[in-house]
Amino acid sequence: MGKKSRRNRSTQERNTTTTNAAQPLSQSSLPPANDAAPIYYPSDGPSDVELLQTTSDSLQAKLNQLTHLGLVDNDQAGFVEQFVPLDLSPSDKARYLADLTTAPEAAGQWTNLIAEIAAIRSGKGVDRIEGDQVNRAIFYFEHPLLEKCDREVSFVCVGGEWRAQG
Repeated sequence: MGKKSRRNRSTQERNTTTTNAAQPLSQSSLPPANDAAPIYYPSDGPSDVELLQTTSDSLQAKLNQLTHLGLVDNDQAGFVEQFVPLDLSPSDKARYLADLTTAPEAAGQWTNLIAEIAAIRSGKGVDRIEGDQVNRAIFYFEHPLLEKCDREVSFVCVGGEWRAQG
């Protein structure tokens, strides 16, 4: 996946594009009416959003699961069970869950954590992914809720199971 061009267009180009975009499409510019023919829409120009997702199907499935547990189910216990390293002690796991549920800043921590997982799941704001994405993947991304906050989240695959590291 390459980066999209963010070239600066001249004022004349912008005005021409705006003028052309406002004009209705003529019948000759549309593809023939046919159920099998694809539908074409005029482009509004390059996008500022670049999505960079993992190439690992199993890691993407884990990110989908974690996002669902957090955003749809709001299940902190289920999320923690699927997120933390497999070798984390039960007492450490309980403390982490308490940090996300009963600590003074629990609501903010939970919101930020789920936003980060949802961002790397969708690829929005992800700058790069290091590691082989078979045994290890490190996501470098912009925090989706906090301005000018760069983040790094590592996942490792142990026995076929992807878990956060560190």
